[in-house]
Amino acid sequence: MLDPDPPRASANPPHDCPLCPRLVGFRQDNRLQYPDFFNAPVPNWGDPEAGLAIIGLAPGLKGANRTGRPFTGDYAGDLLYATLEKFGLATGHYQQRPDDGLSLNNTLIINAVHCVPPQNKPTGDEIRTCRRFLIAAIEQTAPRAYLALGRIAHDSLLTTLGEKRSRFPFTHGAEHRLTSGATLFDSYHCSRYNTNTGVLTTAMFEDVVGRAAAFVTG
Repeated sequence: MLDPDPPRASANPPHDCPLCPRLVGFRQDNRLQYPDFFNAPVPNWGDPEAGLAIIGLAPGLKGANRTGRPFTGDYAGDLLYATLEKFGLATGHYQQRPDDGLSLNNTLIINAVHCVPPQNKPTGDEIRTCRRFLIAAIEQTAPRAYLALGRIAHDSLLTTLGEKRSRFPFTHGAEHRLTSGATLFDSYHCSRYNTNTGVLTTAMFEDVVGRAAAFVTG
């Protein structure tokens, strides 16, 4: 007899996920070097019934890998959370720590890769391996819209959704109506490198996030 209520696939890896040998080794090294850090796969964070899913790349070594919350503890979080607050997608005030009282409204943050990679660069195999958790998170949340932060997040999301990448090229500010019925908003990643070099300005980022916020709240 089939189980009438089978267990749901996990949307997050276990604390000691063994799936990617290179990332496991890096995690073990970091636990020795930074024993006070979180040093584990960083779970998704936000509203589990969110209309908007923000897709990032991977935790930063001294950001989310340290704090255990996506985009928390580094510059990317400064810009991201200030912008989410501005458009009503976050309540509270971001202070670079997971106990700052910040909460997300109608928004869920998911990284394409949950473990911090060396030099902030996951391999293609690691992205593919971690995709099972992205699939589960999307199936459980069923968001109406996505905000992809960077080309890799964009590509991984399209593969997860079974979309053809050639139909939806990544361009900052692009807005794609997917065959699944959801809408994808693209932005350059809100990293310090992109903002310091002028690739991404605050105004550019606010434009995309503002349109995504209006879509899910309007």
